[in-house]
Amino acid sequence: MNVALNAPLAGTLQRWLTGPRIAGLPQPTDLPPPKLSFEFFPPKNEALEQSLWTAIRRLEPLAPRFVSVTYGAGGSTRARTHETVARLARETSLTPAAHLTCVGATRDEVDEVARGYLEAGVRHIVALRGDPPAGATEYTPHPGGYAQAEDLVGGLRRIADFDISVGAYPETHPAAKSGGADLDFLKRKIDAGATRAITQYFFDTDVYLRFLDRCGAARITVPIVPGILPVSNFKQVQRFSAMCGASVPAWMARLFDGLDDDQETRRMVAAVVAAEQVRLLQANGVDEFHFYTLNRADLTYAIAHLLGVRPKAAE
Repeated sequence: MNVALNAPLAGTLQRWLTGPRIAGLPQPTDLPPPKLSFEFFPPKNEALEQSLWTAIRRLEPLAPRFVSVTYGAGGSTRARTHETVARLARETSLTPAAHLTCVGATRDEVDEVARGYLEAGVRHIVALRGDPPAGATEYTPHPGGYAQAEDLVGGLRRIADFDISVGAYPETHPAAKSGGADLDFLKRKIDAGATRAITQYFFDTDVYLRFLDRCGAARITVPIVPGILPVSNFKQVQRFSAMCGASVPAWMARLFDGLDDDQETRRMVAAVVAAEQVRLLQANGVDEFHFYTLNRADLTYAIAHLLGVRPKAAE
């Protein structure tokens, strides 16, 4: 085959020879397995309780740093959260972290819940302001209650030496007046005694890294743990993200396009996207991640495996 020596380059060869060289992410073996924590939500009925404990037992061998259980404003939800957290402390090797909010309770009532956790052996609290109750459009502090998360953190500190996590919002809380005001809220929570912040989920890694820069400039030095949400139901995430202020990149919509009726492929895409997000953050020096599991253990387990996290018994 004769090839003209001076023929113009074309196609793949042209792009390879004239384009920039893109360095790949570090190999998984080049990075230590990240430190993980998992979030669950309490069951609403017996069938969901069975599913929750199947998820917990599936992820327990991965030895996460802690597992958190969400908390609602309603009395029945509070009771289920407390029961789940107490059982985690009693029956598993996991370190449970109980969500606690300011919504719908006086200070004395919140303090009583916190002391109940102490009695159950729970030393880690995720202290949040909480969302407005169903039907309300704006948050209104309960008369005689903790007004904001910073007040709740201070109250917990007066009760015991809790390990306290608080929320952080890389894309700004929807109710905040500005990004600067939201960062001030975070700083006040840290100054009140919080030991770490866990972020709302995000999908663009630059959003989180820019947020770290802003936290550093504000002299916030506690760990800012990125919240990771594996997306198995894209339309559902779109709806929720519109309410909580998290942006959904166009590239993600393209990845899930045409998969509405293909659950298995959606799960595979979700695992790859989340693992790639974590690996890119790891390459930037981040070594701890909080997974919003939605009580779906298999997907979270697969992502952890891709990241090099293995069951303790297998080490």
